Amino acid sequence: MSAPLEILLVIALVGYMLIRRLLGEPAQAKRMLVLPAVLTVIGLSSAKDVLHDPLQLGFLVVTTLIGVGLGALRGLSVRVYVQDGIANMRYTAMSIVLWVVNIVAKLGGNFLLAAVDPHANGGNTLMLTLGAGLLVEGVVVLAKAMRTDGQVIWQQGKDGAPHQTSQFLNDLQSRIGRR
Repeated sequence: MSAPLEILLVIALVGYMLIRRLLGEPAQAKRMLVLPAVLTVIGLSSAKDVLHDPLQLGFLVVTTLIGVGLGALRGLSVRVYVQDGIANMRYTAMSIVLWVVNIVAKLGGNFLLAAVDPHANGGNTLMLTLGAGLLVEGVVVLAKAMRTDGQVIWQQGKDGAPHQTSQFLNDLQSRIGRR
């Protein structure tokens, strides 16, 4: 995937997600785990050229760790609440601030890498760092949602259909709730 196309895709994805999460939505395990995992895998396959250059590999490790750390902080900043018996989530102002910090850190890192090595291509790591950060954010939000009295759903029902649940999530929530 070309870097400009990847950047446009990421902007569209993040924009869509920010709007949904600012408005509040059910805490859906599938949305918080599967899509970020797919982005991470795509990012790993896109970053294969980086693995042969120690400088770019170091950059990848550092930016991924920063993305994961900011993802964990975003997860902690998300408001989790119960509505109609379902665990819901909503971004807070701090969640948005952390997104801005994440974007600035990634862009700043790319500029720094380009200054140190003009032939480096740090843009290929965007999907990986984004996916890893979103995956950690999702795990943190789900852990918070598991501690509520609301049911954590696998996927929201469409067109009036009931929500899809997961016996695994239900059992996990029961075990966490007993602690």
